[in-house]
Amino acid sequence: MTSRLTACIMNRSLCLAALLLTGAGLFAAGSPLYHQDFQRLEPGPLPPELLVLDGAFAVRAEGPERFVELPGAPLETFGVLFGPTVTNQVAARLRAYGTSVGRRYPTFAVGLGGVNGYKLRVSPGKKQVELLRGDTVLHGEPFAWKSGQWTLLHLQLRSDGPAWKVEGRAWAEGEPEPAGWTISLEVSEAPRPGRASLWAAPFAGTPIRFDDLLLTPVPAGP
Repeated sequence: MTSRLTACIMNRSLCLAALLLTGAGLFAAGSPLYHQDFQRLEPGPLPPELLVLDGAFAVRAEGPERFVELPGAPLETFGVLFGPTVTNQVAARLRAYGTSVGRRYPTFAVGLGGVNGYKLRVSPGKKQVELLRGDTVLHGEPFAWKSGQWTLLHLQLRSDGPAWKVEGRAWAEGEPEPAGWTISLEVSEAPRPGRASLWAAPFAGTPIRFDDLLLTPVPAGP
């Protein structure tokens, strides 16, 4: 996994392959439902399939790389919806990049189920990765975020008998993907249909970047 992620920075065709092959076969259930690495896009507005809920998100370039960037101001929470509308048996992944300034930190998240669905959020100020539904924090676990380094987020929602499992993990790029879930929560309420999402709050006053948006089906059960 580490070698694939390193190669991903140099070759985006390898990046999708790495994402599809990791996660203990979770993505073997079918072809991606959505993938965007921004490499074929010119700097400027986001492509029309991405729905900006709020915020001045734009495609930016740094050398040969392309990514989505949110400016460092204003200091609010902003989001973008991506991919088709889905209910469950689905996983969303992305890479996010931010920097801290003194004791000010950004937050960023990947989501499933639309605006009020589930989100996996990295909250460096709390030194946690958190699972939310809408704006409500359901659970948090310790997480050592690294300023100025890409972080990978993976959130999935699947049925497990009469209940549903919401599972997520986060890790720094260049490190092995965790074998288990950082957060796993069983819920009884059926998930609502919605699109995947990304969220950012530039509380450090510095830009936040996103890349390699990926939505894939996952099998039911444990």
